[in-house]
Amino acid sequence: MPRDIPPLAEVRRITEKKRDAWWTVMLVDPVATPLVRWIARYTRATPNQLTWGAFLVGLGSAACFAQGDWRWLLLGAVLYHVSFIFDCMDGKLARLTGTGSVFGAWLDFVFDRIRVLVCSVALMGGQYARTDDVLYLWLALAVASLDALRYIDSLEIFKIRHGMRKQIKARMRAARKAENQAELAFMEDLLRENPEADLETDRDTVAPLEPVAPREPVAALEATVAPVSARVPAPRRPAVVDLHQEFRRRFPWWVRCRNFLQRHRVRAHLISGIEFQMGVFIIGPAVDAVVATTVVSGALLLVFELAIIYKLLLSTRDFTRTINSFETAEERLPATTSVNS
Repeated sequence: MPRDIPPLAEVRRITEKKRDAWWTVMLVDPVATPLVRWIARYTRATPNQLTWGAFLVGLGSAACFAQGDWRWLLLGAVLYHVSFIFDCMDGKLARLTGTGSVFGAWLDFVFDRIRVLVCSVALMGGQYARTDDVLYLWLALAVASLDALRYIDSLEIFKIRHGMRKQIKARMRAARKAENQAELAFMEDLLRENPEADLETDRDTVAPLEPVAPREPVAALEATVAPVSARVPAPRRPAVVDLHQEFRRRFPWWVRCRNFLQRHRVRAHLISGIEFQMGVFIIGPAVDAVVATTVVSGALLLVFELAIIYKLLLSTRDFTRTINSFETAEERLPATTSVNS
């Protein structure tokens, strides 16, 4: 008996991310989302079973890569793409059916890293056995290292950003005493939830996303010491903290590119770990140009990782200015209090 599953359009809304890698948006979601709906409707498959399926197909891809011959490389590339489709389907199925788990997320992450390691050793090892060129051994080490670097860097940047947000929220909670004081929101979250927003032209959409002035916390603190009779009720509107102001100011052209990409669900980080893997394990073997595509994919990954690190550096400067604005407000509190008393 088929289960009651929403129409495909609703399944897309539930399962597809608002922003994703361009490879996933263009070459995976059109296949994975209908398959997930069919699986959820007619089978009892679980997300963890799809994770295991992706892993086993990935091992099959590695076995083909190890053969070295171009026909085997092509088959390995096809299997790797199938493996990645299954890898995307497990998360979609979890979101659609509500059957996700913490262990499933861990299993998915670990299997992804093992698949990349095994496939890189098999691909480069097969080419070394065919050519006796030691360059392939170095490339195997480079692919595994770059994949690890990408995810370690991503984790550390997430931790730093989380720490900055936590400090700002703590300062805002200390300053927010009036009942009608605005809540706190972050520009990047609002933009993520509103991918159609255009910071340059769409003023109606962007209206609730406008960042607060650098001295906004000062006004927030002064409001807490104003006489009750002087307080005028105001609509609760989030005070927006933008930790990417300096980056956008330095690269206004990138804002327009980002807006265009996000309207098509494509994230601005064009070469991430996903595109790197696809270049090494799909494009390279398919066109029988393993060395060239690996080098180009690795170089592009490094360029975008350095760009993210530079963006983080500018974000920490915005963070410092925001914290300093709170400290300035706190210094002004005694004088403001005495005047109001």
